[in-house]
Amino acid sequence: MKVVGFVGPSGTGKSHRAAWVARERGIEFIIDDGLLIRGNKIVAGTSAKKESTKIGSIKRALFMQPEHAEDIKAAIKRYNPDAILILGTSDEMVDTIARRLELPKPEEKVYIHEVASDYEIKQALLTRKEQGKHVIPVPTFEIKKDFSGYFLDPLQIFKRKGKGSYQLIGEKSVVRPTFSYLGRYTISDYTIYQIVEYVVTNMEGVSRISRFRAENRPDGIYIEMDLVLVYGFVIKPLLRKIQERVRDEVERLTTLNISSINLVAKSLVLE
Repeated sequence: MKVVGFVGPSGTGKSHRAAWVARERGIEFIIDDGLLIRGNKIVAGTSAKKESTKIGSIKRALFMQPEHAEDIKAAIKRYNPDAILILGTSDEMVDTIARRLELPKPEEKVYIHEVASDYEIKQALLTRKEQGKHVIPVPTFEIKKDFSGYFLDPLQIFKRKGKGSYQLIGEKSVVRPTFSYLGRYTISDYTIYQIVEYVVTNMEGVSRISRFRAENRPDGIYIEMDLVLVYGFVIKPLLRKIQERVRDEVERLTTLNISSINLVAKSLVLE
């Protein structure tokens, strides 16, 4: 297995350029911040950016928890890739990750200054310092469950095809981890209600929502609502179907995780 390291100080834009570096070398798998990524999909691991402290984040990125390392090693064995790109802030970090995951020593190292200009690196560092943003090289919806309630901002990457013409070559996810103290983003309760109302009232067996409440908690969105159902439908299976549909659509459209959905069949109506 070929192992390539991609090295650069924290905040210089490695994750932003990881997919490009991998693609240029025909590498399909990337290890970045505790995750094993294949193309645009996370296949194993837990992101270091989910940790509540910087120390915890470093330990996660270095695979210091045995169960975390075993999870990644099992996935690598399962997929058996020809090559892997490992991201790290130093040569030592890349070598340590390879050693902990029982991978061959990196045979090539790519450095951030080789693929980004001084200006681009400076801008990346400024964004990290002032806004606390971090990039993970997967689409936003791939990581929604790991980052409930935190800042997610899809970052689209374009390549110039000609004058005034660009081709979309990928999407990355910008997150603000919990150890960044620059705030969180929220979606208004009314927006959640509008999504839920659209989903629910278009389901067979539901007449309307008679009461609705949503609360953004640390572990995700808490939803409770009373429903007016149509007489003639079996209530319990219908409520379970509503729960599933609401969960899927709210998570898909907002990237917020749903912690619980409590439903009450308040009354019935005849069509």
